[in-house]
Amino acid sequence: MAKIDLPQGTLDLLVLRLLGSGKMHGWGIAQRLNLLSKEALQLQEGTLYPALYRMESKGWITAEWAQSENNRRAKYYLLTNIGQKRLEEEKRSWDRLAEVIAAVMKEA
Repeated sequence: MAKIDLPQGTLDLLVLRLLGSGKMHGWGIAQRLNLLSKEALQLQEGTLYPALYRMESKGWITAEWAQSENNRRAKYYLLTNIGQKRLEEEKRSWDRLAEVIAAVMKEA
């Protein structure tokens, strides 16, 4: 599948959704998005990590250092209660937007 650019604002939704399933380190988040998107979403460090730091500063996620699967020290990110609420808001907004766009595309 061809690589696509994420529309502005959707990275937060995707990262929060992944972290809703449990803690992950940054590389794991990037790999999971790549896998689930059938390689259409290939995030660069310069895109993902600033987003993670921003979400952490807003209190949507928290981070802790731990050993990774390959016995290296890695920063794991976890969804907070505030982040869970934000995820629900973002999902509702996305679902509504997708519904409106689909209606316009069908009727235009």
